Amino acid sequence: MIFQVRALNAAGRVSLRMEAATAAEAAVMARGEGLTVLAVRPHRGVGSLFARRSHFPLLLFTRELLALLGSGLALLEALQTLLEKETRGESRRVLVGVLERLNQGESFSCALGHFPEVFPALYAAGVRAAERSGDLAPALSRYVAWQERVDNVRRSVVSASIYPLLLICLGGLVALFLIGFVTPRFATIYADNLTRLPWASRVLMGTGVWIDAHSAAAGLGFLSTLALLGWGSSRPGVRAALARLAWRLPGLGERLRVFQLTRFYRTVGMLLAGGTPILPALEMSSGLLAVELRSRVAVAAGQIRAGLALSEAMRLAGLTTPVAARLLLVGEKSGQMGEMMENLASFHDDETSRFVERFTRLFEPLLMAVIGLLVGGIVVLLYLPIFELAGSLE
Repeated sequence: MIFQVRALNAAGRVSLRMEAATAAEAAVMARGEGLTVLAVRPHRGVGSLFARRSHFPLLLFTRELLALLGSGLALLEALQTLLEKETRGESRRVLVGVLERLNQGESFSCALGHFPEVFPALYAAGVRAAERSGDLAPALSRYVAWQERVDNVRRSVVSASIYPLLLICLGGLVALFLIGFVTPRFATIYADNLTRLPWASRVLMGTGVWIDAHSAAAGLGFLSTLALLGWGSSRPGVRAALARLAWRLPGLGERLRVFQLTRFYRTVGMLLAGGTPILPALEMSSGLLAVELRSRVAVAAGQIRAGLALSEAMRLAGLTTPVAARLLLVGEKSGQMGEMMENLASFHDDETSRFVERFTRLFEPLLMAVIGLLVGGIVVLLYLPIFELAGSLE
């Protein structure tokens, strides 16, 4: 199996592929080459489009583990209890693997590292930091709070997108029905006078007649276009190109930047609160950012290594908002940088939710107007020759 390894060497951060049986083996191989491993994950090649993704309920597992630890059970006893009540095959496989490695003397964070497709690097990093302090429950609680907040923001964005997407799909289907089914019927009526029709009506009639005569090819082309769009949306290069385009749009680009920085602040805050040093926290959290901002994290990390304060390094690297710049200064003075970053993320989360609500209220009627104009335009072009004929008879 091929793994993508993100690591640090003397020159900075590197990314390489390694073939190994497990993620832990790939990490050992990378360390053997003198690298400091940051993250290991399975390489996402073409075959990954059809690969079965992990369905391990990580958030539910963490909540249940917290409840058992809070009841006084030791870690091994809590995991064994979760295994005994588990009925899903994949979940049992993961729990059995973690228990086997714990019984072999590995730490909990190392045991989790053998299953990178289930336990993300952030999760393992929080557990690793908690092992140094000897208190696992707060680290798990922080991860649950972080994941719930991220899920809430994601749900609000997805919920706001559902209705516009339905409008676009229904409007497109209505337009396709009018062009592919209704228009050819009108074309037979105007068959003897097609050259006398307005240019736009002739184009519409010609398109409808072609679709009706080549319905199989048209349907295949439509399905192929949908498949191509689905494939393109799954490719990192295409998504990056679309993201760069969206970031250049007036107004929307700044909102996307703030949305990305909010996730970044929340993740760094969670790691700092759990005891992770600032530089590893920045490196691990940078993967959540778009390409436009990811390189800036490396710049900020280099400035911090050179002795610059965190707030100043992030400001110079363009990783702050006006509110963030002030709150980071306050966090440095108070020594509560992790808590301050989480407060900062909450502030911007609320701001993003208000923007999404306002944007949805404005965008939905505009979209309905555009779809109405499209469908109405097709109908007008169909009936325009009849109107002109009726006018000539008066």
